[in-house]
Amino acid sequence: MAGKGRLLLTGGTGMVGRNIRAHPAARDWTVLAPGSAELDLTDAAAVEAFLDRHRPDMVIHAAGRVGGIQANMAHPVAFLDQNLAMGRNLVMAAHRTGVRKLLNLASTCMYPRAAPNPLREEMVLTGELEPTNEGYALAKIVTMRLCDYIRREDEAAQYKTLIPCNLYGLHDKFDPKHSHLVPAIIHKVHEAKVQGLESVEIWGDGTARREFMFAGDLADAVWKAAAGIDTLPGAMNIGLGHDHTINDYYATVAEVVGWTGRFTHDLSKPVGMKQKLCATDRQAAWGWSAPTALRDGIAQTYRHYLEHHAA
Repeated sequence: MAGKGRLLLTGGTGMVGRNIRAHPAARDWTVLAPGSAELDLTDAAAVEAFLDRHRPDMVIHAAGRVGGIQANMAHPVAFLDQNLAMGRNLVMAAHRTGVRKLLNLASTCMYPRAAPNPLREEMVLTGELEPTNEGYALAKIVTMRLCDYIRREDEAAQYKTLIPCNLYGLHDKFDPKHSHLVPAIIHKVHEAKVQGLESVEIWGDGTARREFMFAGDLADAVWKAAAGIDTLPGAMNIGLGHDHTINDYYATVAEVVGWTGRFTHDLSKPVGMKQKLCATDRQAAWGWSAPTALRDGIAQTYRHYLEHHAA
C-alpha cells in the first residue's frame, strides 16, 4: 500500500478521473478506481458492500452522468435520479462504514441563473436554477448539503466539496455532438486547417466570456485537498479567477493549430449567458492557483487530440 493509504476514486475513467489518476501525487496512494461494470453507484447495497470490503481511507467522488444542454433537456429524470443516487449512496455508505475523509466534486451549475459574477460559494440556494440543467444541479446541491449535514452531526467527518469551473484538457470529448466549447473549437479549427478552409464561423459576436481551466490543474487542486482536507472550507470554488471571450479561445486555438484564416460571426445563433465566472477568494486564502496558462493548456490538449482523435 502506498504511503498515504487507500483511496476510492469514482468516475476514474472520465476526463476528470483520468487526469486525477495521471497526476504524480496519485503514486502516494493506493487508488481504487472501479468502472461502472465493477461498481454501480446507483445500487446502494453494492456501494456499501464495496466500501465495507475495501475500507478506503479516503473517497473522491468525481463520477456522474454528464451531458450538454440537449441531453439535460431531453432526459431530466435520468440526470436528477442517477446523479442523486450516486451522490447519496456513496456519501451515506462512506459515513456508515467509517470513512472519515470524503472529497465531493460538484459543479458551477449549482449557482442561481441570475447570480451576479463572480459566483461566490454562499450564493448556492439563493435563487432559481438554470432550467436547462436543473435536474443535474439539484442532484449536485443535495450531495453537497448531505456532506455539510454529516459534518454538522459528526465533527470527525471531513466531508468537503470542491466546485470546479468549466474544464478542458486531455481525455476530453472532441466529437462535435458531445463536446464542450474548447474541444469543439480545437476540432473545428483543425478541420479548417486540414481542409484548407479560409474562414471559420463563430456563433454570436464572440464577446461572451467563459472561464475554462485545464483539467490537469483541477487534478493538482484535488490532490492538494486530499493531502490536507482538514484545511479546506466546507465548499470552495476551484477556478482561474479570470475569464476570456469566445473570440479569445478561437484566436488562441488558431495560433496553436497553425491555421491563419479569418473568423466570421453569425449573429443569429444563440450564445448563452454573457458571463459565468467563479470567485476565487477562498481558493487564494487556501494557497492554490491554477498553474497552466491558456495557450499552454490548449497546446497540450491539441497534442492529445492529434495523437488520439484526429483522422
